[in-house]
Amino acid sequence: QVQLVQSGGGLVQPGGSLRLSCAASGFTLEDYSIGWFRQAPGKEREMVTCTSKSDGSTYSADSVKGRFTISRDNAKNTVYLQMISLKPEDTAVYYCAVGRFGYYCNGPPYNYDYWGQGSQVTVSS
Repeated sequence: QVQLVQSGGGLVQPGGSLRLSCAASGFTLEDYSIGWFRQAPGKEREMVTCTSKSDGSTYSADSVKGRFTISRDNAKNTVYLQMISLKPEDTAVYYCAVGRFGYYCNGPPYNYDYWGQGSQVTVSS
């Protein structure tokens, strides 16, 4: 059974850090491009950062560049989103997703095949 199970998230003060995890089962993460998306209330789901399967290139939205980092541990079949210097505008539900395509991971959500269940991240004092 193909599954992505997320962990992490929660409430953090502005300037703080969080790490989200996304553990895959039923398939090998190495075979997929991976993305992290987020969706704030009343807004569309947006790409945060991603990495392409074929060449390992990464993309990050301008709003998170220098603050968010995507990484994967192939031995654990897990992908991570490290977030630092968090801002109130980072508050959203965060989703990991994987897609079979090899390049240009910064495409729309419908390009992705499997999704995690979502993790709430709230940045507030």
